[in-house]
Amino acid sequence: MTEITFEYLNKLASQIITICSLLGGFSIAIIANFLVSDTKSRLTNRIMGTSIFAACFFLVTLFAMTKVLMMTTKGYPTKVLINDLTPYRTIGAISFLFGIISLLIMISMSGWTKSKRMGIFTTIVGIITLIFILIMTT
Repeated sequence: MTEITFEYLNKLASQIITICSLLGGFSIAIIANFLVSDTKSRLTNRIMGTSIFAACFFLVTLFAMTKVLMMTTKGYPTKVLINDLTPYRTIGAISFLFGIISLLIMISMSGWTKSKRMGIFTTIVGIITLIFILIMTT
């Protein structure tokens, strides 16, 4: 079995931090739009709820990967073993996956605010996107 190096984990954590910053910011922008919107339907509340989940999951990932980044950077004050990173990597990966799923649910539901036809389209696109993401991550 090939061991993953600290250098690789450091670069990976850096990339995930960037991705989560962008996606989390996007989710928070959606929340802000719903907060100032006059629309108060059950569907918009659910879209806002999934956007809140997405933002929170991306924030958890961001902080977990920041811990990985710090621990794998040369000069970290304590000795770090690869097993010391496992909880942060696991929490970060699971939270990242849930954040993406929440974001795709939000995107899938958004079309239903306009019409049934657009709702069906956005739902299909969301499902296909999730399938492609799952294929690429395995």
